[in-house]
Amino acid sequence: MDGCETMTAEAAIPRIAVLIVAAGSGSRVADGDPLPKQYRRLGPASVLQHSVAAFVRHPWIAEVVVAIHPDHLELYQAAVLPDPKLSPPVRGAATRQGSVLAGLEALAATGSAHVLIHDAARPFVSAAIIDRTIAALVGGSEAVLVGVPVVDTLKKADATGAVVDTVPRDGLWAAQTPQAFAFNAILADHRAAAAAGRADFTDDAGVAEWAGRTVEMVMGDASNRKLTTSTDIDAARVTLETAEWARLADIRVGTGYDVHSFEPGEFVTLCGVEIPHAARLNGHSDADVALHALTDAILGALGDGDIGQHFPPSDQRWRGAPSRIFLEDAMRRLAARGGRLAHCDVSIIAEAPKVGPHREAMRARIADYCGITIDRVGVKATTNEKLGFVGRREGIAAIATATIRLPL
Repeated sequence: MDGCETMTAEAAIPRIAVLIVAAGSGSRVADGDPLPKQYRRLGPASVLQHSVAAFVRHPWIAEVVVAIHPDHLELYQAAVLPDPKLSPPVRGAATRQGSVLAGLEALAATGSAHVLIHDAARPFVSAAIIDRTIAALVGGSEAVLVGVPVVDTLKKADATGAVVDTVPRDGLWAAQTPQAFAFNAILADHRAAAAAGRADFTDDAGVAEWAGRTVEMVMGDASNRKLTTSTDIDAARVTLETAEWARLADIRVGTGYDVHSFEPGEFVTLCGVEIPHAARLNGHSDADVALHALTDAILGALGDGDIGQHFPPSDQRWRGAPSRIFLEDAMRRLAARGGRLAHCDVSIIAEAPKVGPHREAMRARIADYCGITIDRVGVKATTNEKLGFVGRREGIAAIATATIRLPL
């Protein structure tokens, strides 16, 4: 059987559960960050959430449970999105083997015929790998190990680092996860290993081998790598970011323009930053002319109306409201379309106050509101050479450009 596409009906698939092991402290990362690696962010989600999502969205998976460190419940709740397939987490143990046994015991009452056991630190597991693993299980295998053939030359060295032998790589595979089993069989094997005082197995296929079971190899993927060091995590972020931008091939540019007059006051608000001034800007909200222009630029790129359509001045809810509300709403609309803000640029036209001393604070504020890095934000200012209403110091104008990327 060559994948789940050959399975003709969902009813033919016995109940399949997934156990994700996330109880480690991530001490091998050793980069000074106390946050365990499974809770660190890769793009918009945690490492653990990427792993969970791969399984909960797979149509053949009935239930997912995560074994976590007893002290990590708050980290878990902040890092993982709820899902109907996701059961409450299980308290893990001091060893990976103990955490797996705890997870299997928690799943014992669910009636699952099969279980896939996966390391949380492999966030790039693909649907194709899951398909192949399940296909081998329902095809009759009681133990399935995902892996890739070893392609590097292997050397054996002594304690001094001197090479003592070249190890033939024929028939050697590098093990990955998920590893999949007939549920009752692997539960019995783990119980037997624990009763025998064996706590030294590094994976679940090893437990099954020790119990005398035949383990079938199925092809994994080099991209299904385990994140162990800080270098691994940095590389994973680059991989994810590159793939994400490649997916967003529809590139659009929008522009926005806004103007507000002065009225008596003590400060103006520009890009969310309050700047002391002899007057304030007149408007229904906080009259942040720069954020209004940027909001319209994003909405224009989306083809989704303008700020007045979504937040009409006649609606008293927005009287005195901070303009970041409007910008964040535009960003939610962009996210709902599966898109991202690639870059934005705001030009403020004013005789006064001076923008230069506040430029970096403005860029940082926009980056925060939009959830992007500050290098994707430009803020500039110019005068109107004493021409027109701006030149007469009657108000401030702003022009903004937004470049967005959407999936095709």
